[in-house]
Formats: sequence, C-alpha cells, structure tokens
Amino acid sequence: MAYDRDGDGPAVVLLHGWPGDRTDYRLLAPKLVAAGCEVVVPDLRGFGESDKHVADPAAQYDVAAQGRSVLGLIEELGLDRPVLAGYDIGSRIAQGIARTRPELVRALVIAPPLPGIGRRVFGEQAQVEFWYQAFHRLPVSEELIDGKPEAVRAYLRHFWTHWSGPGFEPELDHLVEVYSAPGAFTASINWYRAGAGSVATSAAENAPAPGERIGVPTSVLWPEHDPLFPREWSDRLDEFFSDVRLRFVDGVGHYAPLEYPEVLAEEIVGLG
Repeated sequence: MAYDRDGDGPAVVLLHGWPGDRTDYRLLAPKLVAAGCEVVVPDLRGFGESDKHVADPAAQYDVAAQGRSVLGLIEELGLDRPVLAGYDIGSRIAQGIARTRPELVRALVIAPPLPGIGRRVFGEQAQVEFWYQAFHRLPVSEELIDGKPEAVRAYLRHFWTHWSGPGFEPELDHLVEVYSAPGAFTASINWYRAGAGSVATSAAENAPAPGERIGVPTSVLWPEHDPLFPREWSDRLDEFFSDVRLRFVDGVGHYAPLEYPEVLAEEIVGLG
C-alpha cells in the first residue's frame, strides 16, 4: 500500500472514499500534524499508487479484505491504537475494523455511509442516486470508461459536482490522471463488484445484539447536502454503536475532508 506519514503524537489513520485517493486528505492532514498527531494516509487497495491486484473482488476488495490491508499497515508501522477516520468507502472500512478488531482502535470519526439505512435504500429517490452501484457491476462500465481519460473526467465530474455542497469547486486533474491509467478505473470499482456498496450492504443489514455493537467511541459527522444519505437516515445509530455521538454539519456535502476539514480535525483531536 502506498501511504503518506507525517507528524509525531497520537496516531490517526485517514481512509479515503470513491472516487478518490489519499490526496482527499491534503487539507486535513496538515491540520492534524499541527495539532500534535502522527498521521498516516494510505491509498486503499486498488486505488492511487497502491497495488491493483487482478483477483476475485469478493476475496480481495470487500470490507474484510480492505480492512486486512489497513490493519497490516498499522502493524507494520507500529501504530498504537490509532483513531480511524473515513468517509464513503473509508467509513465502511473503518467500521469493519472497529467491529472485528476493537482492541486495535482508539476511536472512530466517520461520515456516511452508516448502518441503519435498511430497506429505505430501495426507495424511489434513493435509487435515483444509487444507480451507479449496479452499473459498476456490469462489464460495460469498464468497457465505456476504463483507460479513456475523457470518459473518466466526465464520469468523475458528475460525482464530484453532484455529491458536493453549494459552492464547492472540485479539483479533478490529479484524480483523472490516476483513474485513467489502464485498469485503474476497473480496480476502483472492485469494491462494488465485491458486493460492498451501500445498496447491497444496507439491504442485508440486521441490527446486532447489544453486546455485538461497535463499542469504540465513535463520532459521526452527517452533512446537510449529501444526496446519497439524507439526515433522516441517522435515526438508528444507537442500534449499531454502543458509544456514539452524532453531529450535523451544515452547508456541506459528501466530501468530508475537503468540504469540512476543520470539523473533522476538531473531532479527531478531541477523541485522540
């Protein structure tokens, strides 16, 4: 796994989303270093400069597999119970690690997706937004987009403009470059081909018994203008976390580390 590492102090691991890479945290990481944290920001498996193994997505690119890679990095670097922070797929991976290896995690700071959506994901408005997850599982998606820079730019522009809040101006040149390499787009959508997207995950979820809820201290940041995850879907967090605090963030959209890095920094430092 490719990663950036800087600072000295309590450890923080920052997990990016789709469509992104570790540069999603270019505004947040310096704030955390200045606040006295050691910050590690990896490219998740299949993204950025990390390896893009040609493998069965269900074996190498689902929540468990991505979590194994992150845990391997934590162990290799000797990080002592880091705070895990993430949004989008990074949030799912952080939750998976906290669920299976809570002794290795100090706390979570996460933005949607969160559990508790359930079958609301099949609602009419939700399906208007989540169409891309089914599309990514079809071979035609890579035939149309993979290795084609203009197609990649148009496709990524849709998500970065539609999912962000008012006035946000995405900078796409870097992402277009890394996602346009032959095989890169296909590797990035292996998450969805592994059945790890929000539609498949939410449809299959069941609230755990109280003793099986995620027990590490968790701060959930829920933005105002994320079309994928309306705020009313935050109503069941207590069924999945035993120590959770919900904070609404106004005026912003889906891209947590670029749209509200100051809020993320405040929560991470507070839990560290």
